[in-house]
Amino acid sequence: MSEASVLSSTADGIMTITLNRPTVLNAMNADLLAQLGAAFATAKRDDAVRAVLLTGAGRGFCAGADLSTNSMRTGSDVQEMMRQRYHPIILMMRQFPKPIVGAINGTAAGGGMSLALACDIVLAGESATFLQAFTKIGLVPDCGSTWFLPRMVGDVRARALIMMADKIPARDALQYGLVWKVIADDALMGEARACAARLASMPTRAYDLVKQALAASSSNGLAEQLELEARLQGQAVRTDDHREGVTAFLEKRPPVFTGR
Repeated sequence: MSEASVLSSTADGIMTITLNRPTVLNAMNADLLAQLGAAFATAKRDDAVRAVLLTGAGRGFCAGADLSTNSMRTGSDVQEMMRQRYHPIILMMRQFPKPIVGAINGTAAGGGMSLALACDIVLAGESATFLQAFTKIGLVPDCGSTWFLPRMVGDVRARALIMMADKIPARDALQYGLVWKVIADDALMGEARACAARLASMPTRAYDLVKQALAASSSNGLAEQLELEARLQGQAVRTDDHREGVTAFLEKRPPVFTGR
């Protein structure tokens, strides 16, 4: 029996999800996408999971779509494949009610770069690279790249990254605002786990509301965003975590959050 294309394990409130096709730099095919979606769905349902850590096996994070299994068919076929296989993963990640930490080891290219950018906090190993590979083979960026990049790096830089299709080293990605931190390769997973553990110990229900606010901010005007913040704050103030945070502050002790 062939090995799973995605591995997952849970410990200390963190589900680690590992893309597991290392011989092809974890290129995405139908099996990997289906298993990745199932892993995220499990993490969403499981109250014991308070944060997710996403990484890749071997020497790369994800090289994008597996072109060897993605022969060009009609335009409508490609559109349906994107809608059915890829879009649900990106939307699930951006709407995920728990924090997602990306540990980007090695190559993140094409849709794999989009997958990295869909994480909430992105940590990159020193040898990591980011590449908008689409125009190299006559394609348009997908999996949300044309949405993520202008918001993260600005229009001028987004156009250059996409049209020039240059490989971006981790340090440049940090300067551009694509990643939160660059970590020595041999320390990447330890740092990523520590980051996920810190998030898992915090009021994760508030993180869900924060992600909703941030998702709406790009299309809302200021007045609309202020109103949304008020509504979300009305929900946050009623949570057990808020009550615990205030009580712990008054009692001068560390809070114990439960995500409720």
